Amino acid sequence: MSPYLIIVENESDWKTMFPDLQIVSAKNYVALPEYFALKNTKVINLCRNYRYLSSGYYCSLLAEARHHKVIPTVRTLRDLSSKSIYSLDIDGLDELLQASFDKHPNANNINTLELMIFFGYCDKPALKKLAQQIFSTFLTPLLKVEFRRQGKWQISSIKILYLNNLKGEQESLFIKAINEYTRQRWASSKAKQVFRYDMAILHNPDEKFAPSNKETLKKFVEIGKKMGIDVDLIKKKDYPRLAEYDALFIRETTEIDHHTYRFAKKAESEGMVVIDDPDSILRCTNKVYLAELLKANSIPCPKTFILLKDNLHKLEDHIPYPIVIKIPDGSFSRGIFKANNFQEVLDITAKLFKDSEILLAQEYLYTSYDWRIGILNRKAIYACQYFMSDEHWQIVKHSDSGEHSEGESKTFSIDKVPKKVIKIALKAAKQIGNGLYGVDVKQTENGIFVIEVNDNPSIDDGIENAVLKDELYEVILQEFIRRLDKKTKKR
Repeated sequence: MSPYLIIVENESDWKTMFPDLQIVSAKNYVALPEYFALKNTKVINLCRNYRYLSSGYYCSLLAEARHHKVIPTVRTLRDLSSKSIYSLDIDGLDELLQASFDKHPNANNINTLELMIFFGYCDKPALKKLAQQIFSTFLTPLLKVEFRRQGKWQISSIKILYLNNLKGEQESLFIKAINEYTRQRWASSKAKQVFRYDMAILHNPDEKFAPSNKETLKKFVEIGKKMGIDVDLIKKKDYPRLAEYDALFIRETTEIDHHTYRFAKKAESEGMVVIDDPDSILRCTNKVYLAELLKANSIPCPKTFILLKDNLHKLEDHIPYPIVIKIPDGSFSRGIFKANNFQEVLDITAKLFKDSEILLAQEYLYTSYDWRIGILNRKAIYACQYFMSDEHWQIVKHSDSGEHSEGESKTFSIDKVPKKVIKIALKAAKQIGNGLYGVDVKQTENGIFVIEVNDNPSIDDGIENAVLKDELYEVILQEFIRRLDKKTKKR
């Protein structure tokens, strides 16, 4: 059976040519006790209107009270009642709008355009991404969006359409759209198993330096099901479907100007449990911010100097050679360079300043390995030593050809790690939040220093879980359950 429940005003509204889905009348959904008891249910409310205190309004209201995942939500209905909401640039909507119309073949010959958006789908290929973005912003099954060009293209109105009013080509679009929308989850659902929660893991199977390998993702899915969590692996294209889930676990390298950050923001706005949360991404991905944060909280770190184009000559007064120069948002040893003299500083910064107005210079501290302490909700859960790549000063060695090599690793139980390393790592992670972090620490003769705090740390099967095995995955999933239980009790 499909996990979707379709609510209609009258069962006759669902025509015989429509897909074979589970249909219930609004009256029965409101009144019959068996619908209150349903678990793991996705509700699509297709009533004849959603005005305040109507049957459609009450169906969405009661679905939320029953912990059913419903579209549209009451908040969405409220938002759509305010024109000012959709005239704003929401989640980059305005930028995408302009880019989409640049690709539309007739955009230069018209000043207005009407677009039907059913479950994020439309019949104009050039506006496909825009349609998905509008749907993900205003999660309502059937929309008619009117655009007007006034200097630039703008949304002039968003109107809700109703199933019983669809005709001809609109019905054909509806059939295609609802089939596509329900197909993936329907095909993978286990009708006989009831899960406490639904969790999405965002990943990119084509990412070269993904934070988790395929075996790890597989383990999260398998172990999650045993723990009562239905875990789905989702990709960037699944953004419109995000609100179907209770939790989001990001296992794709995060950046601010990137869909991973938009996923985190969207999940947070929907009241989902999300790791990495947007604040953690914001704080960790910029090394300049992170360096200032560590310094302000008296956490030992290498000598640091913020580089601008007009202060390069002062660098040698603050840090001795060799000097490490970093772009603010590099990852996996990328965007990090070592300068042995001032000429090399000039050569490196000349290239890097083309992309960033600010760079970070740090004291070079040699160690044969870096500690990585994995921390979740202010507790250390794993510890690794990552060794430098052969004949190289970094853990990952990148070549000009695009190839790379990595150093070896060694995993320890937490009680075998020097207490000072754990203590400093915990203090550093505390400044970021209560999420999942990987704190990189160097242990030298002169003391222990935090190099950086990473959101979205690596969790690869056979490396980070070499000591705890599957228990590491259970610890992480149990934290999601704890947070979800806490949210449920507050409702």
